Amino acid sequence: MAQSSDRRKFGQITKLPSGRYRARYADPDSRETAVGEPLRYNAPHTFESKDDAEAWLVDERRMITAGSWTPPLARRASRLAAPVTVGDYAPRWLAGRKVKGRPLAERTRDHYQDLLDRFILPTFADVGLKDVTPEAVAEWYDTAADTPTYQAHAYSLLRAMMRTAADPTRNSGAALIPFNPCGISGGGSSGTKRRIRPATAQEVAAIVAAMPERHRLMVLLADGCALRFGELAELRRSDIDIPQGVIRVRRGVVRSRSAGVIAKAPKSEAGIRDVPIPPDIIEAVREHTRHHAAPGPQGLIFPGRNTEHLSPSAFYGKVSKKRRGKLSTRGWGWYEARRVAGREDLRFHDLRHGALTEAARHGATLAELMALGGHSTNQAAMRYQQAASSRLAELARKRAESRGWTASEAAADEI
Repeated sequence: MAQSSDRRKFGQITKLPSGRYRARYADPDSRETAVGEPLRYNAPHTFESKDDAEAWLVDERRMITAGSWTPPLARRASRLAAPVTVGDYAPRWLAGRKVKGRPLAERTRDHYQDLLDRFILPTFADVGLKDVTPEAVAEWYDTAADTPTYQAHAYSLLRAMMRTAADPTRNSGAALIPFNPCGISGGGSSGTKRRIRPATAQEVAAIVAAMPERHRLMVLLADGCALRFGELAELRRSDIDIPQGVIRVRRGVVRSRSAGVIAKAPKSEAGIRDVPIPPDIIEAVREHTRHHAAPGPQGLIFPGRNTEHLSPSAFYGKVSKKRRGKLSTRGWGWYEARRVAGREDLRFHDLRHGALTEAARHGATLAELMALGGHSTNQAAMRYQQAASSRLAELARKRAESRGWTASEAAADEI
């Protein structure tokens, strides 16, 4: 039994015993039921607040005035009968997407949204899920993206979405489509990977010399300790144990359009690791910390403007430009330093690749490489096959010796 009723110029709002609100109104043409009572139309659901009920009545009256009104239940049935389009389904799929039971990381979500906006929705937004055919997918695949990498990523995303739509266990027991139309063999692969030529010791030295002084250590640590840019940007004084010669990687900084700058733990347990510092760069670590790190135990080793996280643009800088054979714009940062070293093809992440390649060349086992790089392709194997930190330190020593460092230098440092 309703507790109270609010009669209005248009419609009626009633508060129910449950505390929710029911909204209804009389037939616009004053029609009656078979027993002669006024025909009324109820909202298809009750409302949590009175304001929500009033808003529904306002919308209904607006449709009546515009001449576009149909009974609420007829409209609901029409919506349910309408095919679900890719444009309808994609936001729901992305919002509910999880990997290993966890929501997508911010940068991954941004990447997926970018793929949807640029490559998938322009073709399929208004196409019903059931109307996406293998032929349509094949035609789209050949023309959607202008690079093999984007082509593979966009196809993989569409395939994952359609796989979910075809899975009855993901859709309350009733699949939205009879089968996954994405069946292109190898469609999710971008083909031949970029071949990386690791930087030589001489090239790294040339890059370091051409870098701004406050960023030179970043190059040395990427090359010597296989650290990622995000891990370096989040390093703090308390993460570096100079007497022990160890960097404790516990966090990394990531940037995304939706969430901004976030410092968080690595995606997997393998990313949390202690990395030995090659002994030939220990003094560089000590000097940098003394002169360039932010103050306090939690001070950033590589602070940006106003002691905030270092931005990629502040590190990468820009390359010098010439006009008519003369230098018109002087460059700085990573881009300029690699040009000076004659390695404009070298990416910063390639230093990490080179460090792992060198470690393997000096005899590192698979488990040791996974521990050094923080890789986790098989977490169970990592739990049972732990690499000894002493062995990693020995690998770091061998790398230092290959660059000309000798134990006598360490003895001199202790004096």
